[in-house]
Amino acid sequence: MAKYELSDAVLVKNYVGGNEQALATLIERHQSKIYGFIYSKIQDRDICDDIFQDTFIKVIRTLKSKTYNEEGKFLPWVMRIAHNLVIDYFRKSKKMPMQRDTEEFSIFSFMSDDNPNIEGKIILEQVEMDLSRLIDELPDDQKEVLVMRIYQDLSFKEIADLTGVSINTALGRMRYALMNLRKVIEKKQIILTN
Repeated sequence: MAKYELSDAVLVKNYVGGNEQALATLIERHQSKIYGFIYSKIQDRDICDDIFQDTFIKVIRTLKSKTYNEEGKFLPWVMRIAHNLVIDYFRKSKKMPMQRDTEEFSIFSFMSDDNPNIEGKIILEQVEMDLSRLIDELPDDQKEVLVMRIYQDLSFKEIADLTGVSINTALGRMRYALMNLRKVIEKKQIILTN
């Protein structure tokens, strides 16, 4: 049986059982989607590499501690870890870009007038963090579909396949997630615009 014919669940089980190659297969299988997601938020290769590595360090620790509950949701789980690490990165960096001075780049380029609107960027990042907190309040099945659709840019067919439900169920969960978000936003009178 070829390595790509094994499901994520079987590979996770094999890795926990001591097969190191199973983890390499999982990383190889999902690397472009996970790395692409991180890069879409950070857009700095060095930092993306660090966050990608940190993501899999957390994955390895969780799998080795045998606290991971395999329900056929390996990729969404790893994407959630990556997403949380991206948020942690923005919190630690106080929303200011972390760059090193080079010949092509100087920190002063962030202070010049050609920067569209640093205040707007900070507000947008705050909106994204507020929205992330609201999404965390959703029921797990709704949150999962919303994160996969919005943040991971998966089609409803891909979501249905990954979660083991019909496309109509995935669409319904997305609909309820959006309705619940609207209710919470109205109830708490949250302003999500810049």
